[in-house]
Amino acid sequence: MALPKVAVFSLGGTISSVDSGGKGVEPTLTGEVLVSDVPAIAEVAEVSAASFRQAASGELTVADLVELASEIESRIDEGASAAVVTQGTDTIEETAFVLDLLVERDAPVVVTGAMRNPTLPGADGPANLLASIQVVASSVARGLGAMVVLNDEIHAARFVRKAHTSNPATFRSDPVGPIGWISEGLPRVVLRPLENHKIALPEDAEDRPVALHTVTLGDDGRLLPAIELQGYTGLVIEALGGGHVPSVMVEKLEDLAGKMPVILASRTGTGEVLRATYGFVGSETDLIERGLIYAGPLDGPKSRLLLALLLRSGATKEEIRDHFDHWLDTQ
Repeated sequence: MALPKVAVFSLGGTISSVDSGGKGVEPTLTGEVLVSDVPAIAEVAEVSAASFRQAASGELTVADLVELASEIESRIDEGASAAVVTQGTDTIEETAFVLDLLVERDAPVVVTGAMRNPTLPGADGPANLLASIQVVASSVARGLGAMVVLNDEIHAARFVRKAHTSNPATFRSDPVGPIGWISEGLPRVVLRPLENHKIALPEDAEDRPVALHTVTLGDDGRLLPAIELQGYTGLVIEALGGGHVPSVMVEKLEDLAGKMPVILASRTGTGEVLRATYGFVGSETDLIERGLIYAGPLDGPKSRLLLALLLRSGATKEEIRDHFDHWLDTQ
């Protein structure tokens, strides 16, 4: 039987970083080299590799990911049965989330990387790349949208987040955990997301920058008026706990919410923002009444990306509110 065709896109990151004579390792290995360094891949899939970007993951932009999503769709339309993206782990959860929203194909997409670069003992890049190819080459991955595969675990893009700076087991998916794993080269998928959210962008879509502000003890909101002045078209507030801010910030947030979409998320990273538990000034109930939009279970970085893409798509404020409100809908 013919092997499945898999398109591999390298974006740089730790998985491709070696010592080039500078102060430390830098992302210089191409996608072609990454694939050729793992001969076992040839037994799993027919792979074509390309270096889409060659950078640390912090250099990637939303525009890069929009372009990448379009390129993935083109390769699938040309006959590829799946795609694998390699990049730095610092923003891997954000790349996967954007691809999950933008790639409108049933073909699986996996984003992977490494926590230990190729110059270190126990470098995990080759094993992660092979596992990712094994996942997308399997029929069980079809229809799952975008995933992150590292450390022999399969994570859904909508849940995954990096939780440790250096541990190879850095990725977690609270509250559901990984949706599967790889054992002896075989992917096992035990959970399947009920619905895939998709956003269609017009060809002439323009960048719509969204700011992210994390609230801290004693925050007086003095940075908030600068959000509009600096050209941002939306704001995500990572509030305290279940969605709370100091009362001194409330009027500034209400003013911004009258001019642009302001999303109320939690800085905790897990759990849903509350809707109607507390009633003090600066509580979740108060802020929602003042026009802020409930983020549900989405953390700040994912809320920022979802809002940025919705704004690029031309969605109105009410359409944006509706999209966030129905994020957990299963029908």
